[in-house]
Amino acid sequence: MENSDWFLIAGSNCAENHPIAMKYVLRAQAKGAKVIVVDPRFTRTASKADLFAQIRPGTDIAYLGAIINYILQNNLYNKDYLLNFTNATCKIKPEYSFKDGLFTGFDSAKKSYDNSSWGYVLDESNQPVKAEFLEEDGTVFSILKKHYSRYTLEMAAAVTGIPAATIKQIADTMAKGGTGSILYALGMTQKTTASQGIRCYGIIQFLLGNIGKAGGGVNALRGEPNVQASSDMANLSDIMPGYIPTPIDADTTTAAYGKRNGAFNQKHLISILKAWFGDKATAENDYCYNYLPRRQTGKDTRYISMLEDMVRGQFKLLLNVAINPLVSIPNNQVVAAALAKLEMMVNVDIFQTETANFWNAPGVKPEDIKTEVIMLPAAYLYEKAGSMTNSSRWIQWKTAAVNPEGETLPDLDILDLLFKKVRELYAGSSNPKDAPILNAVWDYGHEPDPEKVLQEINGYNMKTGKLNATLGEYLAAPVGEVSSGCWIYAGVFGNGNLAKRRGTKDPSGLGMFHDWSYAWPANIRILYNRASCNAQGQPVDEKRKLIWWDAFKGQWGGNDIPDVIDRTKGPDTPEGKPAFRMNAERMGRLFLAPFANRPVGAEIPTAVSAMLPDGPLPEHFEPVESPTGNVLHPNTSANPCAPVREVLKGKQDIGTSDKYPYVLTTYGGGTEQFCSGSLTRNLPWLNELRPETFVEMGAALAKKLDIKYGEIVEVYSARGSIKIKALVTERIQPLKINGKEVHTLGIPFGWGHIGIATGPGANALTHGAGDPAAGTPEYKATQVNVRKVK
Repeated sequence: MENSDWFLIAGSNCAENHPIAMKYVLRAQAKGAKVIVVDPRFTRTASKADLFAQIRPGTDIAYLGAIINYILQNNLYNKDYLLNFTNATCKIKPEYSFKDGLFTGFDSAKKSYDNSSWGYVLDESNQPVKAEFLEEDGTVFSILKKHYSRYTLEMAAAVTGIPAATIKQIADTMAKGGTGSILYALGMTQKTTASQGIRCYGIIQFLLGNIGKAGGGVNALRGEPNVQASSDMANLSDIMPGYIPTPIDADTTTAAYGKRNGAFNQKHLISILKAWFGDKATAENDYCYNYLPRRQTGKDTRYISMLEDMVRGQFKLLLNVAINPLVSIPNNQVVAAALAKLEMMVNVDIFQTETANFWNAPGVKPEDIKTEVIMLPAAYLYEKAGSMTNSSRWIQWKTAAVNPEGETLPDLDILDLLFKKVRELYAGSSNPKDAPILNAVWDYGHEPDPEKVLQEINGYNMKTGKLNATLGEYLAAPVGEVSSGCWIYAGVFGNGNLAKRRGTKDPSGLGMFHDWSYAWPANIRILYNRASCNAQGQPVDEKRKLIWWDAFKGQWGGNDIPDVIDRTKGPDTPEGKPAFRMNAERMGRLFLAPFANRPVGAEIPTAVSAMLPDGPLPEHFEPVESPTGNVLHPNTSANPCAPVREVLKGKQDIGTSDKYPYVLTTYGGGTEQFCSGSLTRNLPWLNELRPETFVEMGAALAKKLDIKYGEIVEVYSARGSIKIKALVTERIQPLKINGKEVHTLGIPFGWGHIGIATGPGANALTHGAGDPAAGTPEYKATQVNVRKVK
């Protein structure tokens, strides 16, 4: 980050929530970098900005689309970068179109797309046809230019509330200011247009040629020290470790899985099965593939839907580890109803939480709750050893500073004990359904050793029994002869525990620090760094040189590990030219076209590009609850693919702006209170700093409603209401939206009825509609009303 010439911080309050990242932002600013902050509130981060823009929650794609249009219309894009590294000149099928808020292929009954019309025109080798010029009819570039021509500065201002002149100033700073970085966090991801909004970031950085460069990129700031690893290890229902797709019911064999997902993912799936089942996983039994559960096609298996299925009585037991859903999940009336349908809930946590005590919440009669609740006390961060992966993909090892107190145990010990006890219960069973439990490799020691877990993740050569020394060694091994619990981590333990390294040398001066820990994959510090060079393989920025092609040595070298397919192949070869080799088409994807890289005559493609379910290009849709209609296409106002929640009639209603005229956005508790507060609200010194919650409202709205600072008000939505103190502030100003004055309120979400400090939770107000791809709920834009409590 110190290498950046500018920052767009949008969807993150990193001064409060990511202070380490903010430190490097400020260092870059001290060297002349410009800091742009876009946020519904004037935050601590905004106080450090060179340019601040207040935005109506949930409308990011409108102003980002205007920036894309501004770059395209004013020829501010990096033409060489687009030609060399992106799909800008690829031809799209002529049947593709976009009209009235819908792309071709939409099924209104299913609320989903058949995306076949979005595909490339292919040549006789099944590769995308490329045009000679960017603006030739039917190219991705020409489609992009047409699509965003509607996104004028004035339109974006009317939708977002950001003045047109300010949007232009943001665009000029980014397009003319050198190499810049875009930072985001949950402020971007908690919307029904979350994935497409972040796609806008990618498109902008592709147009400017800023991905793969020191100081560039699109950078997610993770909310906790190990959130990145939780994603890497697949704490999501639709991926397995290493971001490979979870099998679905149609994937009856590993070959069928490969046909749908490509040989690349098939290899990683088999290496996971070898890690999990060892010698039991053989080619003859399809590597124990039938042991895996498979997702039902079309079934939403994410946590909001899981809770709704609990309400329907599908689940008997919940093992709830380190999450406090009664506070942190939207529309907590549904959460409470779900927990009450269980026979048993086991909570693994440090303190008692609202979820563990849902049966004793205000207004609940304990005698009516039949759920048995068991607590397993967990050790805290400093009482356990293991690896943590930060926002830079650095896998860093930590030892336990002190022993756990009392009967508390580290998470690994708890899960190890549970599994061993379960396996004892199944000992001697010949029932096929019990085979995965009995045949699982589970050898972390009598007292489980976290380094043995990292060794399993790193993986082994199954012929020699030795750990994979490098990612390259893993990738070169034949299918079935290598294991890895998460292929992107291969090499982290190949020559000892590299996560323990603490070397502080940085000859590059660019912040590479290759001897400090280990970055996945292959210790590359800047992903896609081939794009920092021109077509001839030479750096385009002498000040921030990452890698280059050394013709005399016949190999790639430089200040970072070269992110190329083969380091001995030159820049004009199929192995040395692509910068975005993980995509099936090996190009940066301005437009998401479905594509399987299938050699002629091959049954299984080498790779298949991932898709988003709601369109090949980002499009502005209003939040599900909105104070206004969609000016671009009034008949398709909200994201047509966003799921509608209705398991509890009357508890999941969607509100309208005539009854609920104000926009509510929620956010974390800042530096003093963290996430759901289950830890921080139990620490006296933090509660001294922030002892209670509040609703933040602008002075103009408070004057209109005759509300004074500190008075109790009732905030209510179509689903629930809370009574809360008013914090009257100038940090939130009214915005002019389509000619109408719109007010925004803000409430920290992490409060509940358990702990030293207690208070009303904002998620009594929110709804569960979420992003169609990621499933993240639309916490950031809810319609509410407010009145003073007499």
